[in-house]
Amino acid sequence: MDRKQRISYLPLEAMDDEMRAEMERCRREGTPRPESSAVRAHVPACFWAFARSWESIFRDGVCDHAIKELCRVYVSRSVKCEYCGNQRSEKARAQGLAEGQYDDLLNFESSATLGEREKAALAYAEAITWRLDADDALWDRLYRHFSEPELVELGCFIALTMGQQSWLRLLDIEHHEVLAGTDASMAPGFATAQALAESKASPDYWARRSARS
Repeated sequence: MDRKQRISYLPLEAMDDEMRAEMERCRREGTPRPESSAVRAHVPACFWAFARSWESIFRDGVCDHAIKELCRVYVSRSVKCEYCGNQRSEKARAQGLAEGQYDDLLNFESSATLGEREKAALAYAEAITWRLDADDALWDRLYRHFSEPELVELGCFIALTMGQQSWLRLLDIEHHEVLAGTDASMAPGFATAQALAESKASPDYWARRSARS
C-alpha cells in the first residue's frame, strides 16, 4: 500500500523563534526527530507539553536513561510504530547501550545481553503495554531493582511513550523529511533516506515480525 501521510508538517517559517530552536535541537540530537515535532507544532501547547515532558523524564530524570531507552523501543516494537522504532537515543549510545540489546527486546526474559534490572523494567513495560495483571511477584521483582521514585518516573515515561507511539504510527510520517541531512539518533541502517528504504524493504525488517504471540 502506498504511503499516505495523514497530518502535515507545520513549516518552520510558521514557528516562532523558540520553537525553531527546539526543532534545531531535534535535528542535531534527535529523539524526537524533527518530523514528529513538526506535526505537534500545529498546536504549540502540544509541542511544548511533549518536548518539556520528554526532556524531564526521558533525557533527564532519576531512572537510568538507557533503561528508559530500552523501554521506549520495546513499546515501538510492540505497537509497531516504525517511525519511533527506527530511532536510537544518542545519550544511551554514549552510555554503552549496544544494538544487540535492542535485538533481544521482544524476548527479553531469555536474553543473555540484558541484566536483571533491565529485564525487570521491561517486564513493567510489558505489563503496561499489554495490560497484564500485576501480581505480587511482579511488584516484588520491581522493588528489588528500583526505588519508588524510579518506578513512578519509569511508569509515567512508558505511559507517555506508549500513547505517543500509538498515535504516531497512524500518521504515516517518515524520517529525512523535515530538516533533512542529519542522521542524529537514527538506528543503524536508517541513516539516510536511501538506506531507510532499503532496510524497510528487507525481509528481516523488524516490523515484519509479530510483536507478541
